[in-house]
Amino acid sequence: MPNTTKWTPHVLAILRIVTALLFLEHATMKFFQFPAAIPGVPYPLPAIMLVAGAIEIVTGLLITAGFYTRIAAFIASGEMAAAYWMAHAPQGFWPALNMGEAAIMFCFIFLYIAFAGPGSWALDNVLRSSTRQVSLTEGA
Repeated sequence: MPNTTKWTPHVLAILRIVTALLFLEHATMKFFQFPAAIPGVPYPLPAIMLVAGAIEIVTGLLITAGFYTRIAAFIASGEMAAAYWMAHAPQGFWPALNMGEAAIMFCFIFLYIAFAGPGSWALDNVLRSSTRQVSLTEGA
């Protein structure tokens, strides 16, 4: 079996970026009705949908860029947990039947990212390395 650990940060980054872009799609559906309007959602949007969309846009962009990734992912995870329990669970127990599978998946992927970090290709890594360089030069 080949050693795949060297690929772990890159695969984590791909998971982070793809998941965040899919998350952003939910916000664009709410605000721009792109690629389509959300079925059954009245327009103008109810206040709770505006708040959810704002969280999705801000955290989705931050997570995609890998900027304040852990905090943004934790907030996005919480939003998806709330979405599941408020919108999906009341429709029935089974996620496949209450259409809550995506909310559960987003919740746990973002929770994982909040603890694992952004992986490679993240602005957080650039900031961390530049902060480390500044602290090293100040200590000299």
